[in-house]
Amino acid sequence: MQHDHQHQRDLATGHEPEPATGHATGHPGRAAGAGRPKRRRRLLISGSLALALTAGGGAAAYQFGLFSDIGEPMSFGRLQDTAGQVDAENAAQRDARPGVRMPTGPRAAFQRTGRLPDGTEIGRTTLAGKKSGFTGDVWVWAPKEYDDPAYAKSAFPVLIALPGGRGYPTNYWGTGPGLGLQQTVTDGATSGKSLPFLLVMPVINADTKHHFDGSDIPGEPRMGTWMADDVPDFVKANFRTFASRDGWAFMGSSSGGFGAFKHVLKYPDRFKAVIASGVDIVPDSPLWKGDTRAMDENDPEKLAEKLITAGGPDVYINFQIGTKESGRDKAEKFMRDYSKGPVHTRLQVIQDGEHNGKSYIRGMREGSLEWISKVLLPPTPDPSVTPGAPTSATPSTTPVHGPGKSPDPVSAAR
Repeated sequence: MQHDHQHQRDLATGHEPEPATGHATGHPGRAAGAGRPKRRRRLLISGSLALALTAGGGAAAYQFGLFSDIGEPMSFGRLQDTAGQVDAENAAQRDARPGVRMPTGPRAAFQRTGRLPDGTEIGRTTLAGKKSGFTGDVWVWAPKEYDDPAYAKSAFPVLIALPGGRGYPTNYWGTGPGLGLQQTVTDGATSGKSLPFLLVMPVINADTKHHFDGSDIPGEPRMGTWMADDVPDFVKANFRTFASRDGWAFMGSSSGGFGAFKHVLKYPDRFKAVIASGVDIVPDSPLWKGDTRAMDENDPEKLAEKLITAGGPDVYINFQIGTKESGRDKAEKFMRDYSKGPVHTRLQVIQDGEHNGKSYIRGMREGSLEWISKVLLPPTPDPSVTPGAPTSATPSTTPVHGPGKSPDPVSAAR
């Protein structure tokens, strides 16, 4: 795979760390790039900080990290928290709408790892997989709609985001909002073009030395079961989700794209759609050691053949490929060979896009996120609940998309 010789940071940003550079100061005897004396520099920084705090208040304080609560405990679903967790969850189960699965518990303990300008947060927890036996970290982000009283009884669509690179012990989609995934989902929901997804971002590998193809490779940690069973079970325990596969999807880049792509084809009764970026088409981890039977059980081409023969259920695959990376020919061949019957495919070509997370986020903004939103169920507000006065932090109570809408026919979907 293309990720084998790249660090996770490089795949996420597409850039090597910039070398230290300096500029001549015009002062004799001072090395180029030495800059101002330390004392003067501290005074300038202090002055700039004071000015920023005066102008920006609390937001500026968080920007400069003066009152940072990163690393502190946090929770999702504050509507339940304010009413008392046990009573609220019991009441919610009784009042659940058809097709909505309310949190079953036990609730996970999260630590705050990031915050967006709208106040939404990214949290991390450690999940001990009951079915896989693997323990790893999972990051979660919930959109602002999740805590809107109008949506208190609504399910939310889940997008499980898998990274490329090492994929362990972190997931670069979740370790911070710098790549822009969370903001892209926020902007799409605000504009009405895409859904306010719950983003769930687990590690995909069991160590930093191997990639596991998102699969249960014989004799190795069961990473396929971790992602297809344990992670969804964790989400169901902690969040309001759809009971059907119509509210469940994957996305991923590079090796994470392979895992995401493969899971949707292998478990079409659980997951409906995927955005697969810079992805390989066949399993290629050295850990398979030539076990062709086990590899075939995790080969997207063979899984697609099986799904076509069975006649369904329908799955939706959105490939993303940049014009400055390889792999487009493989994606297009898959589309020619298997885009039939229940297998629907689309290709998002990213002009000047490279094999990195920033390019794939741009592709999502340019069409992929809207496309996948049209084949998944939206959250729906309770018409009897009046939301607060409209502000930048108050979501609309109008559903983004009605259920069952098909992708735009001009999107080149097959």
